[in-house]
Amino acid sequence: MPTETVLLVDDEPHIIELARMYLEQEGYQILEAADGQEALDVIGAEQPDIIVLDLMLPVIDGWDICKRTRAHSDVPIIMLTARDDDIDKIVGLELGADDYMTKPFNPRELVARIKAILRRAAPPAAQASSSPLQIGDVTIDPARREAWVKDTALSLRAKEFDLLYAFVQHPGLVMDREQLLNLVWGFDFLGQTRTVDVHVAHLRARLSDAASDVTIETVWGVGYKLVV
Repeated sequence: MPTETVLLVDDEPHIIELARMYLEQEGYQILEAADGQEALDVIGAEQPDIIVLDLMLPVIDGWDICKRTRAHSDVPIIMLTARDDDIDKIVGLELGADDYMTKPFNPRELVARIKAILRRAAPPAAQASSSPLQIGDVTIDPARREAWVKDTALSLRAKEFDLLYAFVQHPGLVMDREQLLNLVWGFDFLGQTRTVDVHVAHLRARLSDAASDVTIETVWGVGYKLVV
């Protein structure tokens, strides 16, 4: 049985109770917050393992909570939106959310998504014994989960690091979005390929900001490849 802690952030009590019932049956510990400020307080004090975050909240909205949380933490975040609008989903992903669901949602699907994301949150065991890799001016140490451009450390979020590791292992190889989803998010990821595009854009910006000679090129209609 899992022992992870899930923070449920929603101002609708029936949503909280429904999610709580299904998650507690699976053994998860539950924290609750009904508005944005309360959510930030709980995140700071309790450091949950994953956050289920409604967008439309009183006091501070979900977008702002996600942005503030991402400034200091890689805790997985699933965003909830009442609107089936791609713009909401894209903005959420760009702010650092790991997944999203549209209300009303199936609580069994929420449990499945939480399980899938938490399985991916820990670095794969195979990485722990891997030696540092280098391509161009980029060095990546899988065991320490650190990367550098020349002597400058790269500040990467968890999935950005995993993406870079996948690309460095396959330099010059064109990788489609499904391959990257499988390598970085796992075969049981239930989100969409737009997640890959958002995280690649962030990783590409990190490399550019560090003036690296390594770039990630878009191969239109196919995917991406790492080139020097």
